[in-house]
Amino acid sequence: MNYYSCKLNANKLQRCYEVAPDRVQQFLEAEIDFVLKKIKNNDKILDLGCGYGRVAIRLVEKSKQVVGIDISKDNIHLANEIFKNENIQFYEMNAIDLFFEDDQFDMTICIQNGISAFMVDPEKLVKEALRVTKKMGKLLFSSYSEKFWEERLKWFKIQAEHGLIGEIDCDLTNNGTIICKDGFKAITYSGQEFLKLALNFDVEARIYEVDNSSVFCEMIKK
Repeated sequence: MNYYSCKLNANKLQRCYEVAPDRVQQFLEAEIDFVLKKIKNNDKILDLGCGYGRVAIRLVEKSKQVVGIDISKDNIHLANEIFKNENIQFYEMNAIDLFFEDDQFDMTICIQNGISAFMVDPEKLVKEALRVTKKMGKLLFSSYSEKFWEERLKWFKIQAEHGLIGEIDCDLTNNGTIICKDGFKAITYSGQEFLKLALNFDVEARIYEVDNSSVFCEMIKK
């Protein structure tokens, strides 16, 4: 069972962002700003794990087209209800089994720790993302910075208090991993782990730390 598709989706997912404290709001905005700086006007963007379209609607401000996919039918339904834009399409789809042909997108993104949230083999995730990305196109993956641990934990505790996720298991939650008593688990990826993953593919990889809150891995497909 994927927690985000079965429990933490649609209006509950939207509520997670509404209750986020100011420092987390800053982190969320910084991630989007970083991605926007990488986009060209004619780019076609694929947003993996788009949720209810929170990021996609911002990316279309600068790009030619944005396609968002998510494993949750409820997320896609809400995204289509909220956002009416001819340059955005949302589809229910699994990130490791995309229904797109090869070399379709100028940029594929998987941000805000999607590499953990998807609960899939990271190598399969990157392989499929690269397949649908054009040659010399970019992949952007992000996870949380170690420097953001206290703020991240505070945010997840707020989510638990609002009944959006289960009670935090304080005995098991540490070292970048958050575990709840209802089975929720969120890990993180370090810059070194991203670079190690990138060695499995024909890419040029770079690591960026953004806002002392995010670690981004940019992979350029050769």
